[in-house]
Amino acid sequence: MTVDDKAHLFYMLILLVMVGGWFLYDRRETLSQSIQQALIWGLIFVGVIIAYGFKDVFQSQVFPSAAVQNGEGSITLSRANDGHFYATLAVNGQDIKFVVDTGATSIVLSKDDAQDIGIDVMNLNFLGQAYTANGVVDTASVKLNHITLGDITFYDMHASVNGGELFESLLGMDYINQFSEFKISGNTLTLTR
Repeated sequence: MTVDDKAHLFYMLILLVMVGGWFLYDRRETLSQSIQQALIWGLIFVGVIIAYGFKDVFQSQVFPSAAVQNGEGSITLSRANDGHFYATLAVNGQDIKFVVDTGATSIVLSKDDAQDIGIDVMNLNFLGQAYTANGVVDTASVKLNHITLGDITFYDMHASVNGGELFESLLGMDYINQFSEFKISGNTLTLTR
């Protein structure tokens, strides 16, 4: 919460106390009913404050990979609360959620995501290796027929299937470098073709 947010919250609380005080004074003859109504409005107000405070969490849960098309050839992603950028891409016609990972060289699919797009994981040859933060993992090279984000499609992209535990597929620099520019500004990542 920024200093401006705290100041705004403090102002709203003062306003609530003033309106609530006037309300109670104005309704002093029917005080019990007024207190009940004030408590109801107070709970509504607190609920709105909590919802506003957690709007990024709600947004990331409801729209976890919302990509905004900025016009032809430009896409903007919003940073999630965990600090990462997520994007849902259509890979060979199947929606797959990726973590945008500038530290990864290639597109890396989890075994589950690879199966979802029709790759027979059981018959892959895991001959490659990747060096990750969790150590060395075996990888298998695959080719993706088409991969689409918004209205931008790339064809015949090389990717790897991770032979170890990978909970979310990674969108690495091989994909990002297909764009002429990528820019992180505050809580947004913009990819421009």
